[in-house]
Amino acid sequence: MSFAPRTSSLQTYHMLLYRNGVHPEFFDIENRRRIEHGGYEFEAWQFHGGHVCLFEHEGICLVEVVTPSLTGLPERGLVTTMPCAGEKDHEATFGDRITFMTSIQTETLSDHLYLGTYNEMLKHGEESDCLLGLWKDETGQPNLSLVEMQRYTDEVHVQGYHLRSDCGLVLRTQSIFQAGVDEDAESSED
Repeated sequence: MSFAPRTSSLQTYHMLLYRNGVHPEFFDIENRRRIEHGGYEFEAWQFHGGHVCLFEHEGICLVEVVTPSLTGLPERGLVTTMPCAGEKDHEATFGDRITFMTSIQTETLSDHLYLGTYNEMLKHGEESDCLLGLWKDETGQPNLSLVEMQRYTDEVHVQGYHLRSDCGLVLRTQSIFQAGVDEDAESSED
């Protein structure tokens, strides 16, 4: 008897960056939050195992997608795709209007360490103003997705945590979406 090798969620996770909006119909959204501040708009969506962050400033829209499945996602407007395994950093500037920076780290933990981390993140998510999704996999093991945001004058900081029990995965993303600063306005403040 032979069994097909089981692909762990660590091998399937990707971060995608789009230069245009992505329709919500591509995701089974559980939670969402919208921020309008100054000259930018930001929205975060959380779904089982992933998240989407949309940042719009002066007509330019930038979208980060962290997902365990690339199936069915659009190619239009796709700037880059990166596998999430390991540690990665990426930075991109779009005109003089938006700067995007992200850092991705993954860890695979033993069952004991995974459950301890899961419990810490669950407590943090319940005590903070985060988007939090919980579910059990087919074996009844707990999984978690958490998206935390901080709003600043000209930028939004986003931390995403996705914990998957199939391989003890802890995926952490830290991203900054920054609106361009008008140098003329900055020099007139001096």
